Amino acid sequence: MNNTMSRFELSKIAFTLAILFFTYSCNFKSPEKSEFDDQVSSLISNMSLEEKVGQMTQVTIDLILKDDSNTEVDPEKLRTAILNKKVGSILNVKGNAYTLKEWHAIINQIQDLATSETPNAIPVLYGIDAIHGASYIQGGTLFPHNIGMAATRNPDLAAQSANVTALETRAAGIRWNFDPVVGMGREPLWSRFEETYGEDVYLTSSMGASVIQAYEKNDLKKTDAIASCMKHFIGYSVPASGKDRTPAYIPERQLREIFLPPFQAAVDAGTSTVMINSGEVNGVPVHGSEFFLKSILRDELGFKGLAVSDWEDIIRLHTRHKIAATPKEAVKIAVNAGIDMSMIPLDYSFYDYLVELVNEGEVSMARIDEAVGRILQLKLDLGLFDNPLPENEAIKNFGKEEFKDLAKQAALESITLLKNESNILPLSGNKRILIAGPGANNIPSLHGSWSFTWQGNNSNYYPESTQTIVEVFSSYFAEEGFNGSIISNANPDFNHPDNYNTSKLISDAKLADVIVLCLGENSYAEGPGVIDDLTLDKKQIELAKAAASTGKPVVVVLVQGRPRVISSIESEMDAIVNAYRPGSQGASAILDVLTGTYNPSGKLPYTYPKMTGDIVLYDHKFSETIREDQPNTYGSGAYRPQWPFGHGLSYTSFAYSDLQLSTTSIKEDGEVEVSVNVANTGEIEGHHTVELYVSDRYASVTPSNRKLKGFKKIALDAGESKVVQFKLKASDLSFVGLDNEWRTEAGEFDIKIGNLTSTFNLQ
Repeated sequence: MNNTMSRFELSKIAFTLAILFFTYSCNFKSPEKSEFDDQVSSLISNMSLEEKVGQMTQVTIDLILKDDSNTEVDPEKLRTAILNKKVGSILNVKGNAYTLKEWHAIINQIQDLATSETPNAIPVLYGIDAIHGASYIQGGTLFPHNIGMAATRNPDLAAQSANVTALETRAAGIRWNFDPVVGMGREPLWSRFEETYGEDVYLTSSMGASVIQAYEKNDLKKTDAIASCMKHFIGYSVPASGKDRTPAYIPERQLREIFLPPFQAAVDAGTSTVMINSGEVNGVPVHGSEFFLKSILRDELGFKGLAVSDWEDIIRLHTRHKIAATPKEAVKIAVNAGIDMSMIPLDYSFYDYLVELVNEGEVSMARIDEAVGRILQLKLDLGLFDNPLPENEAIKNFGKEEFKDLAKQAALESITLLKNESNILPLSGNKRILIAGPGANNIPSLHGSWSFTWQGNNSNYYPESTQTIVEVFSSYFAEEGFNGSIISNANPDFNHPDNYNTSKLISDAKLADVIVLCLGENSYAEGPGVIDDLTLDKKQIELAKAAASTGKPVVVVLVQGRPRVISSIESEMDAIVNAYRPGSQGASAILDVLTGTYNPSGKLPYTYPKMTGDIVLYDHKFSETIREDQPNTYGSGAYRPQWPFGHGLSYTSFAYSDLQLSTTSIKEDGEVEVSVNVANTGEIEGHHTVELYVSDRYASVTPSNRKLKGFKKIALDAGESKVVQFKLKASDLSFVGLDNEWRTEAGEFDIKIGNLTSTFNLQ
């Protein structure tokens, strides 16, 4: 092995990751030598067309494994991929998560062949979906999904979680992660809603940037760093139908004001790669659009890294979108539009077609060199030319005990108390508790998508140490000396009929003082998670009504990836807790919140709708609040969610006072300092997020009701108070104007924190 590796010893030279802007036209400008490291430029000059196209080819691991095995590499298939088709990137798992040992064996075989028998000894770039932790490594740490991390309002905690994901992913020998999603979560029907940071631009931008910086660490050669991938550029998360991979219709002003800023923040944070939207925006498939991939992504946002398609997306320009008459034309359109790497991933058609297209003059060599340069630069930055094998220092970072503690903290901070009538929570230890519902004894619903399998719905692949809500409650109350306090007949199968047996629930409730009803969604990912109605399914609604009919207090725990509508039962429930997808330590965190060991502090990262046909977001326009229930009689009650964005209760209480502005008037280059006093007026300590909103009273484009412009999470002991400070720049008041350009306009603005409002002028 040492003899093999010696051929890749590199001189330590300074280089830049940045690829300069191109002047795009029908013909691509050849990349200048200075755009890439000298080693990359030298490699490109020595590579054949076939080698270059191979670098742009990404296939799934199935193509190199034996037909009857999920983990054993087939030597002949591997040689076909690496030597015949010159494949530059491989992704995914076959079936389910691999052990660390299995990963090492796979990576070693791939890299040994690539670096010893190919003309230029170029290592392979392996990519994986480590979406909320090292989800494809057996024993990996799983954190709350992004929607839950957004509820923490703690970017530092999100960064710490991402750091663990980077450590454990690199320990497997993988250096490229297809995360984070920075698409806006503004369509709750969408089956990937749980992967977003919610509906707000500022929150999504803040969380996404923190995660990217934690992944990349400004030095991808470090053994605790991995390449991030901002996705899915752009508009994927808001399909008009709510169905995955279906068309979105986004006015350009909205595109620029709401959907582009999180991607700009990701670029500014240093993300190395981007994955392109599988769908279409305004009738144009994004992965076939020069406007989106060149004019917007490259020229405007300044992104200089690698652009990869999503699964099978290029051929779908022909089979689904119907803008290419043949699969070959689809390749031409996508590559000329700006796709650098094709996630084909189940055959070698992209490779074959692209070689033909270049030879026929339909795709220029300059375009190929540009794409290959970006790919090779990333491989160089990741240290793959130095050592493409799993690194000993990285391997030491897998499965540390403190990672579980961090996952528990993330779950604790995410859980959001939505309702707590008569302070039924926290539960006391001397109560007999009936725990029922499909989520009560189920593991997958706590985790969601990308959890040891793609769908995350197979309990067999979770670590044996993973516990359900029933299991942690039973253990805790037994340890506290309250044997027999927990009553449950919940089945581990989310869909098992026993979980919906109303008669049994009513009978069991006679033995209980309180009912904990675990409702929500089983695990799903992408297409299989598509639904037609946000309303919680009828069986669960009937179960909740049966619980209410017993006369016993009912505490609902929601384990779900999106806000399922529960308005028909909400008034009958005494307490409601939203746990989102809390991850590997989620059940333990739910126990701590319900028993008062931890005081909940989560805040909704989305508007929780009351009706499935009434999705009005918090930053709505004024006209969206108007209702005409009677002819010519107008009221302002049209904004009526179940719970608003930012809602979240505590077991203590907080009060705001003394909102102060440093000035009541600023100029276009000025700023205003904002301070507010926050007091814990309750009897126990608690964490609390202070959120600052701005409202523009009048503008040339109808202003939003309010926009989040800052948040800070603080800890306060009972009776303690703190002054929380913010700074607002004039640029924070800007919006996209009638000309689709960012602008600020003079006028009055309201600053709102809690129940306090203060006004200032922009001159």
